[in-house]
Amino acid sequence: MSGSATLTTAVLTDVFREEAGRVTAALIRRFGNFDLAEESVQDALVAALETWPRDGVPERPTAWLTTVATRRALNKLDRDRRYREKLADASVAPADHPDDDRLRLILTCCHPALSREAQVALTLRAVAGFTTAEIARAFLASEATISQRLVRAKRKVAAAGIPYRIPSEAELGNRLGEVLDVLYLVFNEGHLATKGGATTPRDLSGEAAWLAALLCRLLPNEPEPMGLLALMKLHLARGPSRFDAAGEMVLLADQDRASWDHALISEAIQLIERAAGRARPGPYQLEAAIAACHAEAPSIEGTDWRQIVVLYDMLLALAPSPVVRLNREIAVWRIDGPEAALRGVEALSADLDGYHLFHAARGEMLNQLGRREQARAAQERALDLTQNSAERALLEQRLLSLAT
Repeated sequence: MSGSATLTTAVLTDVFREEAGRVTAALIRRFGNFDLAEESVQDALVAALETWPRDGVPERPTAWLTTVATRRALNKLDRDRRYREKLADASVAPADHPDDDRLRLILTCCHPALSREAQVALTLRAVAGFTTAEIARAFLASEATISQRLVRAKRKVAAAGIPYRIPSEAELGNRLGEVLDVLYLVFNEGHLATKGGATTPRDLSGEAAWLAALLCRLLPNEPEPMGLLALMKLHLARGPSRFDAAGEMVLLADQDRASWDHALISEAIQLIERAAGRARPGPYQLEAAIAACHAEAPSIEGTDWRQIVVLYDMLLALAPSPVVRLNREIAVWRIDGPEAALRGVEALSADLDGYHLFHAARGEMLNQLGRREQARAAQERALDLTQNSAERALLEQRLLSLAT
């Protein structure tokens, strides 16, 4: 796009989202300094906001932003009394491909030496171009807290000598798992709104899906990013049906399946098939396959629950966890009834006593078995454990029905 075409904020946001991480990564590679790179890129984005609405987006926006950001970085270094040493350190050969830098940046931000909170904040800041204020609003934290978290993360990267490189094939598996877990955490924070408070103009679930798509482009032969992106698309496909007009949560069994985004579901299934073609199954691929069983079913009764149990068994073999076992028992509930499922659920009580969905599911099973007092106690425990306003409203409705 060039010339004097009118640019909307949405158009600029899309362009900046695509370019900011790429340019930041290039500057970090050149100067070896997170703060210098981020400040210079922010300066370049401000300059773009001032000139692009008037002149249009340049034919090569990455080159434009990189040039401006590099000038700003060099000016900052020039003002530093030790700039000669830093300029000498900046003589790094350019990357073979710009996307190599973005992959390095993502893997650096999600290095296992960093805490999960630091990984999330650094990824949103450096890769997705979130401001500190936007990250703070998204996670209901103060700007000072997020700022300190970012400073500590950057210091840890420098002090620990975390290399700014693409890991070897042998190392990539563990590192990639960290990246995928961070992106899914960000997605869930937006999709489930676990803290149930203020919103941010940047849609966290949409940003996480965009980052997952970017990772698929950067690692086209890795099946797990495809599985994660497919899983995100399947959740997003039924997003509008998850709440009614009053903002109350609508359970899967009661959702209007005709309102689901079936084009998005088709895209997700194609991703699952592409990933399966790599013959390297992984947890996100299996979770996506389970979600696809729900998405393709005509109704809750018409869902292939036996296939879902098989997929959960495969998932337990690859990534065993009490939550996966709980979800398997919920599928068993649909096949064999509440009594059979409850036995498996009760066996998880020690591991999942602090998990509200454990108590909510257990309460529903107990209610179906006519054990209303125990069901009420379970739902009250679930209510105590969740802060999400929509989930609380649903649990309160269940408690009211048990009181009548």
